[in-house]
Amino acid sequence: MRPHPSDDTEFEFGRLPVLTRRRLLAAAAGSAAALAFALDRPTRADAEVTGGSFSSDPFRLGVASGDPLETGVVIWTRLAPRPFEPFGGVPPDSAVSVDWQVATDENFTAVVRSGTATAHPEYAFTVHVDVRGLLPATEYFYRFRAGGQVSPVGRTRTTPVPSTTNMSLSFAFASCSSFNAGYFDATGHMADEDVDVIFFLGDYIYEYPLTVEGSLRVDPPDMPSDFSTETGSLSRYRLQYAAHKSEPELIRAHQVAPWIVTWDDHEVVDGYAYVDPADPANADFLVRRANAYRAYWEHMPLRAPQAPVGPDARLYRSLDYGKLARFHMLDDRQYRRPHLTATSIPDSPERRSTDRTMLGDEQEAWFLRSLTTSTARWNLVPQGVLMSMFDIDDTANRLFSAGGWDAYQASQQRVLDTVADNDVSNFVVFTGDVHRNYVLDMHADTDDPDSPIVGAEFVGTSLTSGSDGTDSDAGLELRYRANPHLHWGSLQRGYVRGRLSQDLMTVDYREVPYVTRHGAPVYTKRSFAVEAGRPGIQDA
Repeated sequence: MRPHPSDDTEFEFGRLPVLTRRRLLAAAAGSAAALAFALDRPTRADAEVTGGSFSSDPFRLGVASGDPLETGVVIWTRLAPRPFEPFGGVPPDSAVSVDWQVATDENFTAVVRSGTATAHPEYAFTVHVDVRGLLPATEYFYRFRAGGQVSPVGRTRTTPVPSTTNMSLSFAFASCSSFNAGYFDATGHMADEDVDVIFFLGDYIYEYPLTVEGSLRVDPPDMPSDFSTETGSLSRYRLQYAAHKSEPELIRAHQVAPWIVTWDDHEVVDGYAYVDPADPANADFLVRRANAYRAYWEHMPLRAPQAPVGPDARLYRSLDYGKLARFHMLDDRQYRRPHLTATSIPDSPERRSTDRTMLGDEQEAWFLRSLTTSTARWNLVPQGVLMSMFDIDDTANRLFSAGGWDAYQASQQRVLDTVADNDVSNFVVFTGDVHRNYVLDMHADTDDPDSPIVGAEFVGTSLTSGSDGTDSDAGLELRYRANPHLHWGSLQRGYVRGRLSQDLMTVDYREVPYVTRHGAPVYTKRSFAVEAGRPGIQDA
């Protein structure tokens, strides 16, 4: 066995104060800059740290890993012996010491990294360890121990060294998992795929109440009364994550591979967009967003740079997989300008306004720079909402969704111009949100269907949201007529599985016939390919 370098292996976080409306308004009284400054001051109390004592399993929400690097990966868990109680059933008067190990075998006879982290009550007793000093392109196993209890074993994998060219990558991506909309069998099938990495593209939770009356499951659980209200408070968002992460299929999917995540809207509230933090009228929403962002970070395998500062968090980032691929992870939600008034919008000067940005100025500049400076063979963009032009009216009058990139046409066109003008290598977008599968060519000019194809977009359906699906409907047939660059669509539930090599990407659309009852099988409905150096979709 090759020796492991002795790099630093762990970080811990200071304790962030809970944001309240009064505190936010006091900070915002001066300026937006004052607000940002006030919320960027972590505090650390000298609270007692104990070894913990648990009469039942504190690892009921499983383990996870994420954001793999050449020599590192984040590993995560949460202590929650009774997940639906405050603080997961752990007394909040002291922090808990948690041991962790990383090994090259699942029996842990070859432990290569180990240490002790602290699970703070302020973070709902979650643990994030940024394990460093690992070997590139290597499979590892990890586990945690607290109060005499041992967690399930997770499997993860580091990325290759930057100069590596002769390699392949297997992956899956998914989105939109509503607890009340059905069972997580599709998630369980995704866990069986034996992929190198899983991308989650948003709506990990939905903000709605969890009640028997509102459930589409055949035998829905009778949830505690705290679940009968919509999310909003920090404790209520934490409960929503506890419900989702208690599902055995989701626990297993996190165990088998590292996840790379971004969010959409339902992690906060349906349809939200940027608001001015200096406007007192926005204070209640910003407190809610701060609660939502904090609970999201607490429950995801993310690094310190992604930890929220009040109602703000930088989730966009890039990760490289040798010279094979660069993943440009986008945040399509936090910085977008507010939606136009209608759900569906016609073409208009307002839609085309250069002031209407999807990503915000800073993220857009970062994204375009990341594309143009990339030396990777493939440039892959996991993100939230439809980026391709997509007409939803099959008459001469064009009509667009107010929630996708079409409603931010100037931003949309700037991305396509950058790809076309700079010959960005093998541009492929992965998308969630719409609860439908779509496979589209991306043209250089959204106004000219005969302009060159510069990329491909694979849109994945939901895991559960939208109830049981169908193969087609009148709306899908309309979209075929209105969009000649649409190769295929489906309204079933499921996820996407893919494989990437130097010269070829293949994509399989994996579907289940139902989600409102248990036991759904999975099957490959359609397969597609993209050849390196040949933009656009082909049948596989």
